[in-house]
Amino acid sequence: MNSTQIMSLAAIVIAALALIFALYSQVKFSRLRRELDLLQGPDDQSTFVATVARHIDHVDALREDIVVQRQVISQLQTDLRDAIRHVAVVRYDAFGDMGGRYSFSLALLDDDGDGLVLSAIHARADTRAYFKGVTGGASDEPLSPEELRAVALARGQDA
Repeated sequence: MNSTQIMSLAAIVIAALALIFALYSQVKFSRLRRELDLLQGPDDQSTFVATVARHIDHVDALREDIVVQRQVISQLQTDLRDAIRHVAVVRYDAFGDMGGRYSFSLALLDDDGDGLVLSAIHARADTRAYFKGVTGGASDEPLSPEELRAVALARGQDA
């Protein structure tokens, strides 16, 4: 074999190796291209990066909403403490000669036991209503046994 043939044979081997390497690179590139196509959509709005960015913005907005909602809930809990939420009615016969338990004492209290007691005393000729203020479950004015019972029931105590 002469040197031209050896050089030709070496060139063929190198060309064959280059062809194999090119085919291998083409297969790898095709795989990478398919994986990239999965990340990228047909337009700029549907790319993986754009989708993740939109989701991050959405999560940030939700976090801000949660902070606002916590403040609203805290304010509502504060307001609710002052709301009339504890109510009890005690019905009774104010006079021995009257039946039907037309008289009543109604306690309207908030969480701190502040509020009022409304008593309506029914007689044959008329009905009289009385309001008494309540602070901390007690009143500056004397409460009747029925009014005391209504306050105790409204506060969740056995009377």
